[in-house]
Amino acid sequence: MLILKLAVVPLFIAAVTLAGRRWGAGFAGLLSGFPIVAGPIVVFVALENGTLFGALAATAAISAIAGLLVFGVTYCWVSIQWPWPAALACATGAWFVTATCLAALPAEPELALVIAGLALALTPHILPPSGSASTEDNSLTDLPYRMFTGAILTLAVTGAAATLGEVWSGLLAVFPIIGLVLSVFTHRTLGPRQVAHMYRGMVKGLYSFTAFFLVLAVLWPRVEFWTACATAVGAGVAVQAVVQGLLWPNKILQSKR
Repeated sequence: MLILKLAVVPLFIAAVTLAGRRWGAGFAGLLSGFPIVAGPIVVFVALENGTLFGALAATAAISAIAGLLVFGVTYCWVSIQWPWPAALACATGAWFVTATCLAALPAEPELALVIAGLALALTPHILPPSGSASTEDNSLTDLPYRMFTGAILTLAVTGAAATLGEVWSGLLAVFPIIGLVLSVFTHRTLGPRQVAHMYRGMVKGLYSFTAFFLVLAVLWPRVEFWTACATAVGAGVAVQAVVQGLLWPNKILQSKR
């Protein structure tokens, strides 16, 4: 399991980085919205502590989308005026405040879904204006640093989650590991406007994230473990297909203007 923790997130960061340099920060944000990091973490937690524990962690992971987006919105606004250390400090502080408030709420899938839905609906309207799509330069000199940072953050988050109970396990599983790494490095290489562009893409990816964890929260106490996992993956893919299908006509209209 340690090998998986050390491998999954850094490899995904590498894939997202390469995709961002080929197709832009918005596409990188879209990929980072998928439950590639939080999904395996919550599955590991459920395998180690039981499906009821895992279902509560999955419920917390849904509401934690609000914390992830609070992190992103805070980083985007602060980064316009301040360098990345100040933006990172403010965004991390905002995440912890939000997570503490979320941890005090009842662990109910319906409430978590409402919180996530409101966060996803509001975020595009409160993000600062973003720049046009831009691909990063071809240099890969910072890629090992991105991957190493992601691995360290993953170990820290999963290590803490195991001792803090099911709710904080779910909240910490959605700690913006990839969002943090991409925010800082995108800010440093492309500027704050591209960070906002990245988070607009991430919002689109987070709809499938929500569907994935909602299915786990509902099905884990009721059906076989891996059947629930497979159904959750299918739901995430289906929701993303619907979201992209709804957005596709808008992209065509914009391209004709």
